[in-house]
Amino acid sequence: MPASRYTVSDVMTHTAVAIGREASYKEIVELMQEWKVSAVPVLEGEGRVVGVVSEADLLPKEEFRREEPRLPDQLEEASKAGGVLAEDLMSSPAVTVHPDATIAEAARIMARRHVKRLPVVNGLGMLEGVVSRSDLLKVFLRPDEELEEEIRQAVLTELAPGMSLDFSVQDGVVTLRGPVHDRALVPLLARAIRGVEGVVDVRMDLDGTASATA
Repeated sequence: MPASRYTVSDVMTHTAVAIGREASYKEIVELMQEWKVSAVPVLEGEGRVVGVVSEADLLPKEEFRREEPRLPDQLEEASKAGGVLAEDLMSSPAVTVHPDATIAEAARIMARRHVKRLPVVNGLGMLEGVVSRSDLLKVFLRPDEELEEEIRQAVLTELAPGMSLDFSVQDGVVTLRGPVHDRALVPLLARAIRGVEGVVDVRMDLDGTASATA
């Protein structure tokens, strides 16, 4: 199966807006509005990421403006309602990702930690950029011709050398056609093609009946 050629460094925003610990609540809101972002990393020293302030960290000030928390799991959120500086509001330690992480790894972190943006840090924890959900979707803008070439060179040449297989790519959907005598090869081919960054779906027409693969 081909290894992903795309990493976070390929799609991240290198010029990232960030704040210091002493940034005020209003400054943070203004910055988010100006840069159209949902979260900003908090830095100290020469650029080490120590936390992140997101829209979710700012909302408790409005949520608990007139009401006290009623449930135990609201206590942490309510504690931020009185925050006025980034160091009071930020979530720490920050959920981050390294620039050499794959697109899939970054997507899993976002899904599991329920965040929309990740600071990208080097081995010393210094900020190198930010990657967002929309950044991760950039791989689906790859032209069909580019996907065809990678599938031909990195998948079929490796897994099905000499086999009379044909395939096409339309809007990122790959359809593979032709005789496959070893049925055990079918799921391997499907998995390998799906592993190519930018592939939307894989369909097999190996027995004359097209079907989407699981």
